[in-house]
Amino acid sequence: MSLRSYFHGPATSLDDQVESYATTRVPDSQRWRRPAILLVLTGNVTAMFWFALGGQMGFLVGWPGVLVPIAYMVIGATVVGALVMRIASQQGLSLPLLSRGLGFGARGSAIASFVYAVNYVFYFIFEGSIVSHGLSEILGISIDSAAASVVFAIVALIALYYSWRGMHSMNVLQRFGMPIFLILFVIGMVMLANGYVLAGPGEWVVEDGVTATAMWQALSLANGQVVFQALIATDYGRFVKRSVSYVGTGGVMLVELLMISVVMVLGVFLGFTMIEYFDGERSARELAATDPGLIFAVVMGVLGVIFAILTQVRINVMNLYSGSLALSNAWDVLSPKRVGRQWWMVLLVVLGIALYPINVLQYTDKFLAVTGIMTNTWIFILLSDYFICRKLLKLAPSTLVEYREGRVKNWNYCGMTALATGIAVGALGVAGVYPLYFASFAAMLVGPIVYVPLTILSEGSQYGLPAAESEDPMADEHKSTTVDAGE
Repeated sequence: MSLRSYFHGPATSLDDQVESYATTRVPDSQRWRRPAILLVLTGNVTAMFWFALGGQMGFLVGWPGVLVPIAYMVIGATVVGALVMRIASQQGLSLPLLSRGLGFGARGSAIASFVYAVNYVFYFIFEGSIVSHGLSEILGISIDSAAASVVFAIVALIALYYSWRGMHSMNVLQRFGMPIFLILFVIGMVMLANGYVLAGPGEWVVEDGVTATAMWQALSLANGQVVFQALIATDYGRFVKRSVSYVGTGGVMLVELLMISVVMVLGVFLGFTMIEYFDGERSARELAATDPGLIFAVVMGVLGVIFAILTQVRINVMNLYSGSLALSNAWDVLSPKRVGRQWWMVLLVVLGIALYPINVLQYTDKFLAVTGIMTNTWIFILLSDYFICRKLLKLAPSTLVEYREGRVKNWNYCGMTALATGIAVGALGVAGVYPLYFASFAAMLVGPIVYVPLTILSEGSQYGLPAAESEDPMADEHKSTTVDAGE
């Protein structure tokens, strides 16, 4: 077998490429090798978001304090990602489909899927805004103008084109995009070194010193990514072969996250180097110095804009893909009329264009705190169901996680109660009852604490019709069932 084959997926029909098993299991015949999965995930590694997030953390806690939230994110996301990705690979299911059997029920999972999709709307706009800001700098267009929205729309349509055929077209884009990205980045660093006074780690200091509050704020930013990076990886990890162990899935996550951490440190470097070249108050200069689209356009000119466009397209194909999986699942249980996965991507593009003018870059900290509350609570409930309620307490089969309508309940009230409680506790932080930076931590702990006792008290009755342990998870699931799990 040639080395090249390790970076390609199996052949499949155009229809399956487009639909990408959005509402069914991935069969064994369509599993990918881990290098091919990791290649697709490199689009996430080089996202402009990481430059911006690294810069924001750097301005909060300086050097070497910034290594604390970065290390927490790498370790936490590797562990959570290894667990969730292996569950997905064993079951061949996306997280929205897993949620039907793991704690939420068919219709309950639609709520989790909607929460998941909201994340991708934000990230889609975030990445697109970075590119638009760079183009606006070059073309002299105001970033809040109608012309900037048109620029955003054009770049968004390029991303839509490359995400249309799912994993297969994304694999092609990432395979050829990565070398170009690296070449342009090196050129950018050379131009930066020749034209600007570089700020080394010794100059990455916070003016008023690092406080406990600032460190918790940085950790809160990281906490929003601990689970979300696992979610992204799992959308592709369901294509991993079932024979891959926890160590194997953890290896995929660790390699990806170590590369991300390098990009984040470079974001700190760019922020402290460029902040002196922007005008205005400190807060305005920090916002500009954490906008990589603007920075690369200033440093590299037209080449910087090309670099930003390439980077944005590589990550936004992933945002569109994962967002469409979540919305496909939500609609699948809410309506008998099927809507193809690709049309949900079109909806995400339209929403992104409509919401672009609000300039989401200035709300990154608040958004990550709120989405961290929702996504972290959801996933920790899912993990507690699989490892505690199923594997440890044997309240339901762990070999096969059922997801088909008629075999799972529409609503698992244990999961819905736990999710509502966790989010309510997190909302108190958003409302100012306690510091916001504690909110996502509190919510993700409360969810499982509520869920496990409720499931024990219900003796697993909320799952629906038990699935046989001997049933092949990859068996044909298109045959109809006459069993009604009831409410």
